[in-house]
Amino acid sequence: MSDPGAHDWSILDVDPLQQTVTDADAYVRTLMQWHFGPRTGSPFWLKRKATLGFDPLTDVKSVEDLALFPNVVDEFRDIAAEELVPRGLGESPKIAAIFESGGTTGRPKRFVMFEDWFTRYLAWAGRKAASGLGGSGINLLATTPSGPHMIGEVTVRQSHALGGKRFSIDIDPRWVKKLIERGQTDELRAYVDHLVDQTADILATQDIGMIQTIPVLLTKIAERPELVELVRSKVKRIAWGGAHMDPDTRAILREEVFPGIPIVGGYGSTTILSVAVERKEEQPSGLATFDPFSPYVFFRVVDPDTGRPVPYGERGQIVMNHISKFALVPNNLERDTAIRVAAEDGHIGDAVADVAPVQTFEGTRVTEGVY
Repeated sequence: MSDPGAHDWSILDVDPLQQTVTDADAYVRTLMQWHFGPRTGSPFWLKRKATLGFDPLTDVKSVEDLALFPNVVDEFRDIAAEELVPRGLGESPKIAAIFESGGTTGRPKRFVMFEDWFTRYLAWAGRKAASGLGGSGINLLATTPSGPHMIGEVTVRQSHALGGKRFSIDIDPRWVKKLIERGQTDELRAYVDHLVDQTADILATQDIGMIQTIPVLLTKIAERPELVELVRSKVKRIAWGGAHMDPDTRAILREEVFPGIPIVGGYGSTTILSVAVERKEEQPSGLATFDPFSPYVFFRVVDPDTGRPVPYGERGQIVMNHISKFALVPNNLERDTAIRVAAEDGHIGDAVADVAPVQTFEGTRVTEGVY
């Protein structure tokens, strides 16, 4: 069944327009054949199969059975990127980039972003979070990490979709984490001010129609009246992500500082090779709610002590899953908590609201920093 020429793999085709799957369990069963078939699976999973303690080809028959998998993401700190390429993608599948995690919980983990997946995910995200600005020609200011971080390349492609120019200010989130861990608060403030000063120069001299940034910079911009006026007079949309924004800050920014300008968040992780998109419909509490690219990416919100789902409306820890033909990263307990929200009709897993970091993760103090 693992012969790519004989098996019907069409159920695994990633459709950015698809809203639901008619049979998620059948999807999972086919996915197991793909990732653990000798002609289609990646070297990593074909080797790892022997130490799983179960047979994914026979024991994983449903979405729920994915919970059998251990959390393997820590192993991605050391394995070669070539080990993560499924053979079923062909001899030379186009790779957009090798992205790394932010290093919040230790040394970075590395993930392969295939061009095919990236393009389809961005098509879904662009439709899901449609701004009406596509092809408008407006310029984008990206004050985000670049280099090994996924968001940098996302903003490049956002700019292409907008049809304008991309201005950028680089952020080194790993350096920020080191400053925080060392207690170097003066250096940290100086670095953040340095970023805001660069932002100010671009806003003052260029025609910027959209900003993609991180919460700490957005709040610092809000503290400078001259920058607030520039944003109000020029910017048509603000997108934020990378770190967490508490509900009070979000409300003040939207209602008092930048009224009339859409401020839209994203919640993502390199481990899922994507970003969950903020719903247009808010919770009655006013909290931002995020939906992932189901069924290829889905969340569960659980009690970390039992692994069982918490009731809807209660806070638990987020378990992330990426289950596409491009990557298999199941059952990853994240360093974030959230309120569990029902997924959209036909989607698997949970939506999440009011995301916040845990204080410690696997015995390590979590330093969120700016990203």
